Amino acid sequence: MSTPHPVAPSWPHCAHGADPATDPVGCRGVHVLGLASCLAHLADAYRDAYLAGLTPGARIDHRGTTFTPALLLALLDALRDPSTGNAHLGDADFESATFEGDARFESATFEGGAEFQWATFKGDAWFDSATFKDHARFGAATFEGYAWFNSATIKGDAGFGSATFEHAAGFDSATFKGDAGFWPATFEGRAGFGAATFKGGATFGSATFADGATFERATFEGGAGFESATFKGDVWFRSATFEKYAEFESATFKGDAWFESATFVDAVQFGPLACAGRVGLSGAVFGGPVTLAFAVRRLECRRTRWSSTAEIRLRYATVDFAHTVFEYPLTIAAEPDPFVLTDGRHLAEDLFPNAPGPGVRVASLRGVDAAHLVLSDLDLSGCLFAGTVHLDQLRLEGACTFDMAPSAAHWRRWPPVRFTERRVLAEEHHWRVGQPRAVRGWNVAVLGAGRAGPLQLAPVYRALRKAFEDGKHEPGAADFYYGEMEMRRHADDIPRSERGLLTAYWALSGYGLRASRALIWLGTAMFLTIVLLMAFGLAQDTPKQTATGTIPAGGGKATFEIDTGNPQNPTDNRFTGERYEKALNVTLNSVVFRSSQQDLTTAGTYIEMTSRLTEPVLLGLAVLAIRNRVKR
Repeated sequence: MSTPHPVAPSWPHCAHGADPATDPVGCRGVHVLGLASCLAHLADAYRDAYLAGLTPGARIDHRGTTFTPALLLALLDALRDPSTGNAHLGDADFESATFEGDARFESATFEGGAEFQWATFKGDAWFDSATFKDHARFGAATFEGYAWFNSATIKGDAGFGSATFEHAAGFDSATFKGDAGFWPATFEGRAGFGAATFKGGATFGSATFADGATFERATFEGGAGFESATFKGDVWFRSATFEKYAEFESATFKGDAWFESATFVDAVQFGPLACAGRVGLSGAVFGGPVTLAFAVRRLECRRTRWSSTAEIRLRYATVDFAHTVFEYPLTIAAEPDPFVLTDGRHLAEDLFPNAPGPGVRVASLRGVDAAHLVLSDLDLSGCLFAGTVHLDQLRLEGACTFDMAPSAAHWRRWPPVRFTERRVLAEEHHWRVGQPRAVRGWNVAVLGAGRAGPLQLAPVYRALRKAFEDGKHEPGAADFYYGEMEMRRHADDIPRSERGLLTAYWALSGYGLRASRALIWLGTAMFLTIVLLMAFGLAQDTPKQTATGTIPAGGGKATFEIDTGNPQNPTDNRFTGERYEKALNVTLNSVVFRSSQQDLTTAGTYIEMTSRLTEPVLLGLAVLAIRNRVKR
């Protein structure tokens, strides 16, 4: 297949080295004014005469020209201002020029427009501290070496659209007073915009950053557009300031994205974006109402400040919200479906091929004032709550899930123990694992939870119980009441007598929440009552009445005393069907606090009294437990 011939440029060009068969265009350098060759191919005498005629601030046109380092140095020396020692150019047109070696324009001043579209820098390009008083256009330029624009000032618009930076590019402390367009530039090396100032709009839409990118302490006064940008390495926006919009819709971060201590003055929408690593917003400040939409592995919002209402919608994320400050309602919600972009497409989620699901987990809410916090459809099984303020005012919407106690019985230990499945906090998991003779099933993999014990967890359970009650979720509130009582029973600050009462309450009915436990005790008490009544409480026969008295011999008033004999235990078989039926009747009446009207021995009377005291209590505990589980 033949290679197409290059197209001739639109300007009168040098054509040096043209070959009709292989290269009909030849050198593409523009003619030096009044001559038939470009600056690179002028005879020495003509070149010297041309350079000698240049003065600082002169307009130059060297489109398509190939510059060696010596030729460029000669040109800049001819334009150098004697008072400053720096090159001083007027309108400068280097469109499609090629710079064979290093191009050193540092500290140069461009009084007019600077045109470097489609230019090729084969060496390093040095524009440090350069001043562009009008626009600077580097669209589709190729920087094969390093590109340095540190501390440069561009007072007009800066155009780097479709430019390619094959090595590092430095714009640290640069000032862009007009609009800065890097759409869709390609940074194959590290890109540095630290402390840069963008007074106009900064557009990085569809740009590609193949290595790390730094925007630390950068100031975006006119808004920042990174829509559809791709960051293949880590990117830093630490302490950056976004005074207007911060557009990251459909941006892709294959590494981590750090926005610590950044300030979003008036951002309305942040995302939807996808990040395979972490998005760090710790210490960031959001000044206005904002919606954040992230598909991200981990979101860190420690000490983040929200000065207005905010909504955070997430997928795949683990959220650390410790010590966050917000003064207005803030919602953290799991997004069930892929995010929809403004053009109707779904946000690509190919960064999460092995994720178990798009669910969102909360790692910590420690130090947060939860009075205005709403959590929706989140996994709270690993969340740390100790130290959260106003936790009783937390609103839980949708299907918020907690960790569960291990539902298992452990008989190969003394005393044996059985845990009933219930909602528990991650801190209780960690605390129980650290106890002597801890049983299996409690999760130890809870980072940062080691400082919380029963004394700290009891008020947390109490506050969450109230939050569930306010949300009319009584069964959930019951689980947290159980957790509160468990922590009180194990806490070190309660008297021994109170701990004994709590232990009895736990053993008899699981704090009024375990109906099966109360029913087992009730059945046991009834069985024991029946056995004791059959053995000692029921009389052998109904005592007969006897009358005793004296009749005077001479007649007169006779006096009789009628008495009943004391009930006696049988001397033969006491465990008969008839006696069982009588004992059962006495016991059932005792449960409902009634008298059976049976003849009982003295021991039987005390047995019945004890039964009438204990068994209704156990029945009431069972009814209470059932009620706590089914009420709404």
